[in-house]
Amino acid sequence: MGKLTIKRLIQAIPMLIVISIVSFSLIKLAPGDPVQSFITPAMSDNDILRIRQNLGLDRPVYIQYIQWLKNVITGNLGYSLINHRPVLNQILERIPATLGLMGSSLLLSILVGIPLGLISAANKNKWIDNISAIFSYVGISIPSFWFAMILIYTFSLKLNLLPSIGMRTVGIDTTWDLIKHGIMPTIVLSLQNIAVITRYIRSSTISQLKEDYVMVEYASGASKAEVLYKYVLKNSILPVITIVGMSLPSLVSGAFITETVFGWPGMGQLGINSIFSFDYPVIMAITMFSSLLLIIGNLLSDILYGIADPRIKELR
Repeated sequence: MGKLTIKRLIQAIPMLIVISIVSFSLIKLAPGDPVQSFITPAMSDNDILRIRQNLGLDRPVYIQYIQWLKNVITGNLGYSLINHRPVLNQILERIPATLGLMGSSLLLSILVGIPLGLISAANKNKWIDNISAIFSYVGISIPSFWFAMILIYTFSLKLNLLPSIGMRTVGIDTTWDLIKHGIMPTIVLSLQNIAVITRYIRSSTISQLKEDYVMVEYASGASKAEVLYKYVLKNSILPVITIVGMSLPSLVSGAFITETVFGWPGMGQLGINSIFSFDYPVIMAITMFSSLLLIIGNLLSDILYGIADPRIKELR
């Protein structure tokens, strides 16, 4: 497993370099630049040119990329072009909020998706299975921002039960206040994963229920619940490990939308604000952090899969 980890980490280096080149090129190809944020009616063309020179934006794109790469290798992510704060500090301030939201969403997806998939499989083609199927299809297809609007309208505006924006209420620093703020963003971010896990667990469990060992357990006098939870679950749950790894990209992209809608102070909200203000250093830093997070997530998924099923580890 140690060799696999080292091998995957080495493979990640060229992958991150390619991602950085593509991201940097796309940012530079986009219309507009951060200088627009500083322009006032009183500025002359020379003033605008001087600002562009001071920011290094008058240099060729490949020179700008090489300079950025040199800085990153030395641990310097640069400074924001808008608020002039170190980019690394801004990222570190936002990471806990984003990881907390992603972690709670992932946990909710597993806690709801696995039992729902098992119940659905155990009641195949019955009313509870049909309701589960409808829920899954709606969960996969519904846009997250639209679902967020429905929750805010229902639980904040009409019922006044949950706060609609932010991570804490001003002047209140309690765990319950933090949980109340996180309930709706967590549900929105986890909805799609709950639906996917439910369908995978249902399909995998139905397949396992046809295996010979299940018939043997039934013949030995085991109850339906005992067979389902004691023997079938451990085999059906293997795809969830892969799904969790595959769900990280959707969690990262979903965090951008969810954090913006709910005013959640994480990396997603910072990324959206940076995109609208053409803050290149922050955009690149968030892109690289997100890519690194995905690579680490997929690596952990492979490791956990190898632990759960040693046959996979031997094949590698």
